[in-house]
Amino acid sequence: MDWRRVGLEAGSPSEEAVAVAQMKKLSTEELSHVPSYTGCSYWEAGLGSKLPDSRANAVTTHWCLHSASAFLRRGVMEGLLTRCRALPAWATCSPQLSGYVPHRFHHRAPGRGKRLMLSRMFQPQNLREDQVLSLEGRSGELTCKSQRLMLQVGLIHPASSGCYHLLPYTVRAMEKLVRVIDQEMQAIGGQKVNMPSLSPAELWRATSRWDSMGKELLKLRDRHGKEYCLGPTHEEAITALIASQQTLSYKQLPLLLYQVTRKFRDEPRPRFGLLRGREFYMKDMYTFDSSPEAARQTYSLVCDAYSSLFDRLGLQCVKVQADVGSIGGTMSHEFQLPVDVGEDRLAVCPSCGFSANMETLDLSQTNCPACQGPLTKTKGIEVGHTFYLGTKYSSIFSAQFTNVHGKPSLAEMGCYGLGVTRILAAVIEALATEDCIRWPSLLAPYQVCLISPKKGSKEEAAAELTGHLYDHITEAVPQLRGEVLLDDRTHLTIGNRLKDANKFGYPFVIIAGKRALDDPAHFEVWCQNTGKVVFLTREGVLELLSQVQVV
Repeated sequence: MDWRRVGLEAGSPSEEAVAVAQMKKLSTEELSHVPSYTGCSYWEAGLGSKLPDSRANAVTTHWCLHSASAFLRRGVMEGLLTRCRALPAWATCSPQLSGYVPHRFHHRAPGRGKRLMLSRMFQPQNLREDQVLSLEGRSGELTCKSQRLMLQVGLIHPASSGCYHLLPYTVRAMEKLVRVIDQEMQAIGGQKVNMPSLSPAELWRATSRWDSMGKELLKLRDRHGKEYCLGPTHEEAITALIASQQTLSYKQLPLLLYQVTRKFRDEPRPRFGLLRGREFYMKDMYTFDSSPEAARQTYSLVCDAYSSLFDRLGLQCVKVQADVGSIGGTMSHEFQLPVDVGEDRLAVCPSCGFSANMETLDLSQTNCPACQGPLTKTKGIEVGHTFYLGTKYSSIFSAQFTNVHGKPSLAEMGCYGLGVTRILAAVIEALATEDCIRWPSLLAPYQVCLISPKKGSKEEAAAELTGHLYDHITEAVPQLRGEVLLDDRTHLTIGNRLKDANKFGYPFVIIAGKRALDDPAHFEVWCQNTGKVVFLTREGVLELLSQVQVV
């Protein structure tokens, strides 16, 4: 054997020592893929039976170490190492290896032959009311439906006052919401950026907001004594960024920059779960235009994109006149989702469509200022907010562009926010029943939940059909790959698992029950968002699910 090919010189230690040294160089994954050889037997490895040649066999580390000297004597060690190192290349051309997946890697991305099992999902459930109450400390703090349900089914878990762990289902829903937001923002020319959460104090002192925002601003000092805040918004940061660009031309405007990041606000009394917390996700867009007229056109463009977004989610949001607050500017609107738990009081005119946050009106006002008709009072959750800023920030930081005459001009600005995590809670508040979550179809963490028969039941023979149906769905309906869960907790009855599925709010729950034993098999399909229950053949199920839209 040429020892130099395995990194050793002639006259090295014993063959056994060499074998051990070389096997230790292999990674755990390579060892698990060591294939069998024609003519090699378990007897040679001290195990006493023939290795099958029909597939690639995983060889344990113990076997590798203690049988290595036998391989060396047969002149096989060199080839074995070469084949192990070349395994990734083989997997693309060998039917045997391409179909072989070590079972321990069950967290791989879903694809053909890999099913998402509910039993493997990290989903801490607290389905009893008293258990949910204990999570938040005092029962008085559990004051809205979305907070209670999200805690109950394990969508969120308290970390500290006003801060929550977002668990896997919630992260999936949020990622989908962000994809819808990206589509709408980029459709109007938005470009995505990502700014630091840490914002230097000098930027905020320049706009006087370091002091005017008061205790809501989370402030800190680094080891060098430099002051920062954890940004609740980024007007200062983005304007300073634009001001640093000395060659900005009117030809590059309008400029629409946005991000989706964590924001921080030291709320005096965090409540309602994700509706009002100290740490949250927000989409904030900042626009730069060449004139007030152009800036107002951009303002209308972004407002229309917001309306399109909420329409796609099936939410009946109302655009209302709003106060500019600490952000400032000369014009502002909120997008409000009318629900009873909302903290904002709204006035809406059924006659002319006028709507406003009551904080912009005289509290004693009962007639519409536009048509003098009677106003209807309601409550709402603010899920979006838009501001026309003018030159409030660009004048402070000298955010300029070169105009058509070659002269420097101040950019006209706007800023536009969407509460990402707040929207997730708000849709549950608006759409859920008292006991069960309901999602807009585009945001559902998973679209389909398959429930197989209970082990030992009369319907157990249909269990295999459930697995086949899972495979048919992911093959025939490509957009649902990664969107189907198989509830494999077969120690529970179908009824118990259906109750859990109702709570989670999967848009489609498919059960292999008694009629799955019919010829042809019929599956019970619960369409959660419409309340309909139908029995469909496999072909009917595929036809129904082919109409599902995902992002």
